[in-house]
Amino acid sequence: MKKTVTILLTALLTAVSLLGCGGKSVSVQEGNSASSLRKVTLNEVAHSVFYAPLYVSIEEGYFKDEGIDLTLVTGFGADKTMTAVLTGEADIGFMGSESTIYTYAGNTDDYVVNFAQLTQRAGNFLVSRQPIDDFHWDMLKGSTVLGGRAGGMPEMVFEFILKKNGIEPETDLTIDQSIDFGSTAAAFSGGQGDFSVEFEPHATSLEKKGDGYVVASLGEESGYVPYTAFSAKKSYIDANPELIQAFTNALQRGMDYVATHTPEEIASVIGPQFAETDSATLTAIITRYHEQDTWKTDLIFEEDAFILLQNILEEAGELPARVPYADLVTTDFAKKAIENK
Repeated sequence: MKKTVTILLTALLTAVSLLGCGGKSVSVQEGNSASSLRKVTLNEVAHSVFYAPLYVSIEEGYFKDEGIDLTLVTGFGADKTMTAVLTGEADIGFMGSESTIYTYAGNTDDYVVNFAQLTQRAGNFLVSRQPIDDFHWDMLKGSTVLGGRAGGMPEMVFEFILKKNGIEPETDLTIDQSIDFGSTAAAFSGGQGDFSVEFEPHATSLEKKGDGYVVASLGEESGYVPYTAFSAKKSYIDANPELIQAFTNALQRGMDYVATHTPEEIASVIGPQFAETDSATLTAIITRYHEQDTWKTDLIFEEDAFILLQNILEEAGELPARVPYADLVTTDFAKKAIENK
């Protein structure tokens, strides 16, 4: 069930060929002259309302204000996003920070450094086939759950919660990890599994179709976890500090907007990013995330959060050795973004 760091790194270096097979590239500044703007390609692990502050920054033109012509590509998995960054297909990656730890632990010379943390809770939910008014985690014993990739944050947080509740992931239930990221909701609708771990908008979509019911929030159950962050190769950050600062400034404005506006207002702004989702559903999802304190108010990736992340990796059997916070996290840009407000 567990992948070694070596296997993961091999997958990262070979998966680049898949980037063109599913990621949708969206030019943020379509229709505007980009002659005076710096082009930046951002590869996001998934396209989800979970990342609302990012999409606010895009839709409100904050990146353009900072002199950036941003192209957004969805990688559909942290391994693919990391591969895009390592191979130069993307300038910046947005994913779980566990991937930066794996590459560093694998002795990658030009390793990837985290410079801005966006979310502070898990963004996925446990979906059941039947509504359960008084759910408790023991109900998963003997069941089959559609889970995530071994070594990825969704799966590790899920297993962290199971162990916290006295459930052994490898013996007390079956976790199906054979389904590609983003395809579990369709598989669940098709009859696979008793439960599924889903991000939004898939969790709410399953509820609307009557195919599933949200019975637990992994974000609430796991507590504060440094779930996703923005990162880039050390060489890219060293060569482009002004650009990274401008990028972080734009993100901070998105964070400020989300912290000071209602779910309805946020839904209205990011609606173009989710054309297939109606406004009422978007608002419900944003409200759900807001109520569980999903988003930080700043982008500073604190050392305590990094230690907690390594604790989760270690408990999951995915961390061969502790790695230094000072090497893999810089808070300079996030702190300056607050000063620049």
